[in-house]
Amino acid sequence: MTSYLIRRFGLMVLTLFGISVIIFVLLRVVPGNIVDILFEASGFVNPAEKARIEADLGLDKPMPVQYASWIGGLLRGDLGYSYVSEKPALQEILPRIPITAKLAGLALTFAIVFGVPLGVISAVRQNSRLDYVLRVISLSGLSMPAFWLGLLILMAFVKYFGTIPIYSSAPAGFWQTLGLYCIPAAAVGFRSSALMMRLTRSSMLEVLRQDYIRTARAKGASDNTVNFNHALRNAALPVITVIGIEAAFLMGGLIVTETVFNIPGVARFLVEAIRWRDYPIVQNLVMFIAVVAVSINFLIDLLYAALDPRIKYS
Repeated sequence: MTSYLIRRFGLMVLTLFGISVIIFVLLRVVPGNIVDILFEASGFVNPAEKARIEADLGLDKPMPVQYASWIGGLLRGDLGYSYVSEKPALQEILPRIPITAKLAGLALTFAIVFGVPLGVISAVRQNSRLDYVLRVISLSGLSMPAFWLGLLILMAFVKYFGTIPIYSSAPAGFWQTLGLYCIPAAAVGFRSSALMMRLTRSSMLEVLRQDYIRTARAKGASDNTVNFNHALRNAALPVITVIGIEAAFLMGGLIVTETVFNIPGVARFLVEAIRWRDYPIVQNLVMFIAVVAVSINFLIDLLYAALDPRIKYS
C-alpha cells in the first residue's frame, strides 16, 4: 500500500507539472497579450510605451525564465499580481473559491441524493411503469443543457413570482445562502443526477443477476438488505468514479451557469481572465482546478480499497 501511495503521489506531481507547462505555453502561443489588447482598445500604439509595459510585466523575458519565475513564486505562495486590476492574484482568487465550492457542493449533493436512490429503484423495478418514467427523466436530464434549463427557471420565476433568483449581493446567513444557491445548483445537478441514475441502474442490474444475490434471497434476507447491503455496495464503484469526476468538473465547469445566474465564481472569473490574457490569474486558477481534480481522483483510488476488499495494492 505504501509503495502504491508513493507511486500515485509521484504521478500526481508529474500530472500537475505537465498541466502547468501546457497552460503556460498555450497562453503565450495564442496571438496577442494583455499589452496588445490594452493598446488596441485605446486605438493608439506607442512602441516605446508598449515596450516599457511589457518590460514591467516581465513579458519581454524568454518563456523559460517566465515559467521558472511563475513556478518559483507558486511554491513560495506568491501568485503574482493581476495585470488588469493590479491587485495580488491571491486576493482576487480567494473570495471566489467559496462561492464556486458552495454551488458545486450543493449541485453534487442534489445529484447524489436524487440520482443514486432513483437508480436503485429503477433497477429493482425493472421494466415497470416507474422504471420507464425514471428512464425518460434521466434521458431528459442528459439531453437538456444546464444553461437552457437555467433560463427556463429564470423565466418561470419572473412569470409566477415576479422576481429573478440571481446573485446580487453576498448572502448573510445559512438559509439565505441555501436559498440563493439551491436554484442554480438544481439546474446543474439535474444533469449529474441523471447520469448517476443511469449508471447506478446499469450497475445494479448487473449485480442483481449474480449468484450471491440469489443465495442471499434464498436464505431469507429482506429486499432492503439484498438491494442496499449486498447489491448497492458492490455496484457503487463505478458510481463513485462518476461522483469524483463530476466533483472535479463542477469546480471549473460552471461557466455558463455562473454567467446565467450572475454568480461571481471561479469559472466565470477564469473566462474573463482568458479574454484579457491576464496570465497570473489564468495560470493560478487552472492550477487550482487541476489540483482539485487530481486530489479527488487520488481519494477515489483510496476509496476503492475501503469499499471493495477484493482490491489489493502492491
